[in-house]
Amino acid sequence: MTTPDSGVYISPAQTYQEVQNLVRAVGRLEAKVDRFLDEAKDIRQDVSDHEVRIRALEHGQSERQRTETNRVDTVETRVTGVERRIWAATGAVGMVCMGGGYLLQFLLNG
Repeated sequence: MTTPDSGVYISPAQTYQEVQNLVRAVGRLEAKVDRFLDEAKDIRQDVSDHEVRIRALEHGQSERQRTETNRVDTVETRVTGVERRIWAATGAVGMVCMGGGYLLQFLLNG
């Protein structure tokens, strides 16, 4: 026959106290998890906002890029106009020089 195990006796008061300690510990953990979840939500919003801005930059849709594009288009239009005038002036000078050469030849031979 085996002898009964004397074991450890835990009174109901001790059990109640341990349960109360666990309740407080779980409450602290819940508060920490709630703060973590709030911070994670803020981080997700920041990441989402950054993602949107990065996509806009990649596609050239930011306000600064649109401004720069408009400025480049304006400068390009002005340069094209100046180039056109320079070529026209060069052609006119060439015609005047050629006409002057013929006139000078006519005057010297004539």
